[in-house]
Amino acid sequence: MTQPHAVSAQSDTWAGQAAYTPFSLRIYDALVLGLSSRCFWRCPSSEMLAVYDANVSANHLDVGVATGYYLDACRFPVAQPRLGLLDLNPLCLETAAQRVARYRPETYQADVLAPIDLPVEPFDSLGITFLLHCLPGPMARKAAAFANLKPLLNPGARVFGSTILGRGVPHNALGRRLMALYNSKGIFGNAEDDPEGLRAALSAYFDDVELRLQGAVALFTARA
Repeated sequence: MTQPHAVSAQSDTWAGQAAYTPFSLRIYDALVLGLSSRCFWRCPSSEMLAVYDANVSANHLDVGVATGYYLDACRFPVAQPRLGLLDLNPLCLETAAQRVARYRPETYQADVLAPIDLPVEPFDSLGITFLLHCLPGPMARKAAAFANLKPLLNPGARVFGSTILGRGVPHNALGRRLMALYNSKGIFGNAEDDPEGLRAALSAYFDDVELRLQGAVALFTARA
């Protein structure tokens, strides 16, 4: 595990990351990837893991790493991939890096809504899972994350991930209440996020954009 490179001043992006505390990270896999994903957002974590298995490369950058669950569970195409971890929250970086220490990950602390200037060789795939709905909206503003991350990718790199949408998808009653609570606290910023806005934001910076809806979650892939 490398020492994290720190770039970019913290902005109001921090509100969505501040919820990741030592306690919340201990229960994250069970609560968020287990209960919430299956019951509230109706997209079990196995759906997102399948996206990783289908798209992750031997030279991968993951952004918004949380606990590193998907990197620990997914099938890399080689035994020892090059793996980069990028997050604003240093605790998430530390937690995920320890979990996948066998891959000797490179760690980078950065705000995706600010320009990212890193001394790094580019990557061949980029994972952005459950990050966009934590960024302050609207989606047109969140698109800055794609602009700032694109220089870290090789031409043709695979881009993939998932996000919880606030509009244009079916929400059950519990999901609506939980989403409203998280938006009121600044943990989520997705009240106005919809499939059309996500597709437009991806298409502005990437090619071959594909979007699939599962419950209240959009699963996406694209090509740099």
